[in-house]
Amino acid sequence: MKQPTRVGFALTGSFCTHQRVLSVMEAMRDEGFEITPILSFNAGALDTRFGAASALRSRLTEICGRPPIDTIEAAEPIGPKAMFDVLAVAPCTGNTIAKLVYAVTDTPVTMAVKSHLRGGRPVILAVSTNDALSGSAANIGTLLNRRHYYFVPMKQDAPLTKPRSIVAEMEKLPETITAALAGRQLQPILC
Repeated sequence: MKQPTRVGFALTGSFCTHQRVLSVMEAMRDEGFEITPILSFNAGALDTRFGAASALRSRLTEICGRPPIDTIEAAEPIGPKAMFDVLAVAPCTGNTIAKLVYAVTDTPVTMAVKSHLRGGRPVILAVSTNDALSGSAANIGTLLNRRHYYFVPMKQDAPLTKPRSIVAEMEKLPETITAALAGRQLQPILC
């Protein structure tokens, strides 16, 4: 019997995409993925017009059957214990992308990525940022050229009103994971 794919699923502060991401998590759970949620400090603590932090935490626990990892200390053992086959950061903000480029580990999510990469396992990034085609473009390009990073296919979400904004096609996350576990970047990266 095949073991389920163990996914660390990290959420950052692109609050407008959380509901889509939660739907994808539910579908992945139903497909047999074993998911452990991880929250950045902002995603785990800020109440926004898109919902309360406590509601997000409750929903994650309900979907995954376990509470989120939400401290740097709890994220540190991810790599040494080989807790996951793959780590997904969805949504992944421009702020988080910049921190990953420069190895800044000041949130549970960035520590989770650093720790997971220690074992040479794949990290999936689902970009969601209003400055992907401006301020964050160089950082995205840098991570595209680094080993073990894979991107969920992405596209402009509102080219006329937000011409530099990019959002990943979150529904392609399971397919991206499967490709990354085979050492392949899902194509096309830009849709």
